[in-house]
Amino acid sequence: MLWLYNTLIVLATIAAMEIIAALAHKYIMHGWGWGWHLSHHEPRKGWFEVNDLYAVVFAVLSIVLIYLGSIGYWPLQWIGAGMTAYGLLYFMVHDGLVHQRWPFRYVPRRGYLKRLYMAHRLHHAVRGREGCVSFGFLYAPPVDKLQATLRQRHGRRRRRDAATGPQNEAAQPASREKPAP
Repeated sequence: MLWLYNTLIVLATIAAMEIIAALAHKYIMHGWGWGWHLSHHEPRKGWFEVNDLYAVVFAVLSIVLIYLGSIGYWPLQWIGAGMTAYGLLYFMVHDGLVHQRWPFRYVPRRGYLKRLYMAHRLHHAVRGREGCVSFGFLYAPPVDKLQATLRQRHGRRRRRDAATGPQNEAAQPASREKPAP
């Protein structure tokens, strides 16, 4: 029966991490922690960006929790395992799918992955840290609601920039590299 509790703890931690990550993204990364996160909203130079330090912080925290759980503080190892699983999902979806930090390229054309992809592209449609939408990483509000919010905040001009079709500029993955001369 303990395996069931541990599994539920891991799954609950993954769900809780989406809430924690969305709040941290909105209020820390787009707030007092903008100094690190700014690198994520600018063209990337090389494989890493300063924003990756946030992943290091969460990884260290999950390692500490797993260690504390392994020396007898149940259920901390399972909370740490859930944080680690969330980190892997984040890496696959956010870094890989949305920002194309993998050596191959895939742009979803339908379903949940397209909605997630477009929601994050709309997050990056705003320059700077103010007025952004969609701060989650594994949950995405409906794209039409995000577009309406952007139009309300930034006017009709934003409508062209936040359109959903793959033929539109915002739907194309923004190159994080500087173009060659």
